[in-house]
Amino acid sequence: MLTAFSSHRPAVFLCLLLLSYCSSTCADWFNASEDIMGTRISVELWQQDPQLAEQAMAEVMTLMQGVNATMSPYLESSELFQLNQQAAQQPVKVSAELFSLLQKAQYFSIISDGAFDISYASVGRFYNYLSGHAASNADLEKNLSAIDYRLIKLDAEDRSVYFQHPQLAIDLGGIAKGYAVDLAIAALRKRSIASAIVSAGGDSRILGDRQGHPWVMGIRHPRQPDEYAVKLPLTNSAISTSGDYERFFLNGEQRVHHIINPATGRSVGAVQSVSILAALALDSDALSTTVFVLGVKKGLALVNRLPTIEAVIIDRQGRLHYSEGLLRAER
Repeated sequence: MLTAFSSHRPAVFLCLLLLSYCSSTCADWFNASEDIMGTRISVELWQQDPQLAEQAMAEVMTLMQGVNATMSPYLESSELFQLNQQAAQQPVKVSAELFSLLQKAQYFSIISDGAFDISYASVGRFYNYLSGHAASNADLEKNLSAIDYRLIKLDAEDRSVYFQHPQLAIDLGGIAKGYAVDLAIAALRKRSIASAIVSAGGDSRILGDRQGHPWVMGIRHPRQPDEYAVKLPLTNSAISTSGDYERFFLNGEQRVHHIINPATGRSVGAVQSVSILAALALDSDALSTTVFVLGVKKGLALVNRLPTIEAVIIDRQGRLHYSEGLLRAER
């Protein structure tokens, strides 16, 4: 018996070695991308089974389509579109998903003293960046007073929303993509995927690392499209970048872009780019817009008060500014 066991052991041992080897190396990176939510959605993941990889990526795209179907301000069939049509006339009951996101939006409005405000759409809807049309002075005079998150009344008891201004409209563009990215990462985790990245335009979240190495995420130079201003090694992190180069047109020398100051109804001009690092893409998405509006001094002051949040800001002159946590890491 001892002789027989000994004679078969090398074959068994070799089989175990091959199984171990395949568990770590007989896999590959898979990726997919689609245009959803007005931006490019992409997913890249590490998986042994090509069929399971395809199913996981398809689920990511389905989730993104679902968020767009609910929260698009442009689709007439969306829940958000219908809310904008009705909520100034009477309270409107909404889905738990939309109500929860509206509550989160109000949280960011409160901590930023209104620098983040989804009711910016009350004026923002009058901009058309493809045709180069800005909101007129008449548009501002009529609608600027509708930009005030405090006029959005959320009733948690019956999950209803009411707008206390007839011209008020909301847009979740500053938070919905990050929310959708978080949903996608949660879905990949349920499928036991340990290494992946999901991006929705400027909002990305990393699951795990890149096979023993960090992902290297580049922050685009705001005025040199083919160059990076900063590169950051990241694992298990979300990063969002808001820039004045994403949707804009030039009116003479003035850059008119999509990040609106709720106080003025006009594009913010103090910074060119803000990147936020956070655990959740929802937080990084909302805070990149928030800090962009606040500017360098107030923006960094807010970030430095928030645990696990970091920021990289590129100001109007192209100078780099870092939050306290990143400065400590550099040292």
